[in-house]
Amino acid sequence: MAAKKRRARKPNLLSHTRPPMLKPPPTLSSHATRDVICKHHTLQKVLSRALQDNDGTRAEVLRGEIEAAGGLQTYQRASMLGQSATRGGDSSKILMGWLEPLLENSSVTNDASSAPKLRLLEVGALSVDNACSRSGIFDVERIDLHSQHTEILQQDFMERPLPTKAKMHEKGFDVVSLSLVVNYVGDAKERGDMLRRVGSFLRSGGRSRRTNDEALRSLEGVLPSLFLVLPAPCLQNSRYFDDDLLERMMLSEGYILARKKMSQKLAYFLWHFKGHDQVQRKPFGRKELKPGGARNNFSIVMREISN
Repeated sequence: MAAKKRRARKPNLLSHTRPPMLKPPPTLSSHATRDVICKHHTLQKVLSRALQDNDGTRAEVLRGEIEAAGGLQTYQRASMLGQSATRGGDSSKILMGWLEPLLENSSVTNDASSAPKLRLLEVGALSVDNACSRSGIFDVERIDLHSQHTEILQQDFMERPLPTKAKMHEKGFDVVSLSLVVNYVGDAKERGDMLRRVGSFLRSGGRSRRTNDEALRSLEGVLPSLFLVLPAPCLQNSRYFDDDLLERMMLSEGYILARKKMSQKLAYFLWHFKGHDQVQRKPFGRKELKPGGARNNFSIVMREISN
């Protein structure tokens, strides 16, 4: 009886020989992404209230719930997916859509030019490959509380050293981006503190007035500026906050509205900073503007300025 031929064993695929930890994590659906982000924001808000009330026991329970839901790492992963180009979530495309027409044929967009780029500080950066980064218009500095990339500095914006007046042209910025950052801050007063701090990083009246580049001079009514993105319900469905209140707050901080766009989910603003001599700070508390049980409690509070 003839011996059976042994089948040649096919070599394992490389992916089958790798340890399980190296397998890419499953992609979240759009619905699951929204659920993760929403739940994390809700738990953070409740945690913030517990800390304000000095309720340590409740705070520990909430921290446990946040970790059980995947913690900050899962939230950041969901945010990165939500803001990915494949899902149309790159908010910096709106900023570029506003600036690019003004910069046509300028020295900034000319690759052969030795002219310095505009400077952008991106707070809460999750990606190094968004529209602003690819544009060639900006030198970008990126920071985040928990960096997920070597090109993103791990830093708290509220603890970032302020540029001195002598170093403002070198260390200051033409644009500061707070895209879906302010709403993440759990306390209304701390949201106001964050908005107030932005002006200290903007180099008002500098470069565009000293250049012969007409395209750059056309930016005088736009730059320096704050690019602010908030969830639309923070303005449209809050009982304590709306567009009019935001504009009055920003006016008191030396800003005027240069551009605005509303989508179903997000509100985009470009606030032009007129200069420190235009700042006339006022307190803004939390008052009910739109009653209704179905409304949310989002608010921004500007503290009283002590002499």
